[in-house]
Amino acid sequence: MALIVKKFGGSSVANAERVNNVANIITDEYRKGNDVIVVVSAQGDTTDELIEKANEINPNGVSKREMDVLLTAGEQISIALLAMAVEKLGFPVISLLGWQAGFETDANHTVARIKKINTERLKAELAKKNIIIVAGFQGINKYDDITTLGRGGSDTSAVAIAAAMNADRCQIYTDVDGVYSADPRKVTSAVKMDEITYDEMLELATLGAQVLNNRSVEMAKKYNVELEVLSSLEKKKGTIVKEKVKMEKTLIRGVAKDENVSCISIIGLKDAPGVAFKIFNILAQKKVNIDMILQSVGRDGTKDISFTVSFSQSPDAVRALDGLKDRFEVKAISVNDETAKVSIVGAGMQSHPGIASKMFEALYDANVNIQMIATSEIKLSVLIEQKSADKAVQAIHDAFIN
Repeated sequence: MALIVKKFGGSSVANAERVNNVANIITDEYRKGNDVIVVVSAQGDTTDELIEKANEINPNGVSKREMDVLLTAGEQISIALLAMAVEKLGFPVISLLGWQAGFETDANHTVARIKKINTERLKAELAKKNIIIVAGFQGINKYDDITTLGRGGSDTSAVAIAAAMNADRCQIYTDVDGVYSADPRKVTSAVKMDEITYDEMLELATLGAQVLNNRSVEMAKKYNVELEVLSSLEKKKGTIVKEKVKMEKTLIRGVAKDENVSCISIIGLKDAPGVAFKIFNILAQKKVNIDMILQSVGRDGTKDISFTVSFSQSPDAVRALDGLKDRFEVKAISVNDETAKVSIVGAGMQSHPGIASKMFEALYDANVNIQMIATSEIKLSVLIEQKSADKAVQAIHDAFIN
């Protein structure tokens, strides 16, 4: 007998037909004699709809605590409906909210981190032979307030349960049947991978691939939880995410696109030691995460610095910088929200010359201009115009993977 953790995203439980389909997948596993813990997201676009409702009530900004109370309602609906579908099939089942399942988090509303999982309730319900359905994305802090884990938090919830319960397998069900070399909905020639390393998957997730949440991959790597990404709509073999994989000829494993990017430029900064430190230290204090950075060569006693942040953090960054104009004698601060980051990922890149040249050639042939470049051992990213993002992904994919 094995313990299997299964996570189903919003599209997998979007309507009654799909909820019943998930119930069949769960009970088929249970029939094999395995213990089953299921983690579920809110149905379809429920989370976005709840955010919209909150903004209708208070356009000036809702408190993060009350937003957490509101957003957790989406998962509560999902687990109750799924439990009812399992009941209909005649199987023992119980649904649990995050706090009932033992999720204890820090106090950072809307972006809480899991501190620990008290597994007592989960173990007790498994001992009763219940199928357990847990609301993903949520927990409770030391003040007994409901918290949420941020976008993609249900993936993190599933991996955390698998780690805490020493599960034999953690399966992430989505509306695609595995991890592809590019988004198969955009690039028809995208290739599905049988397996991929944690590091490669983490880079792809961080760079915009929407198959897995990056925090969940970090946790899986930390606790050596082997993941399987597979479809809830088709019975097909998925993609295994693990520490080591078989060596393949392909150096580049995937191409990712992220359109949730803003480029902020500070024009006319004084060209002196410590200026960059002071600027980015202030942004760090405001909890603004910086990604790509480009600094011009100093001339006439000044320099320009451009950097990227997520679209949602752009207003926070600009507010922090506006107060520095006089202090640093900045000529101008500009924001460009019409940008996108396109990246290639592959563990084989670091030992093979010519990767950058080949990528830049593909972009040149597609008439795509590069604004910024960032590299690491297993990734190469470029910032380009948002309108050219799909064209760039296709050109790069054709150059490396086809």
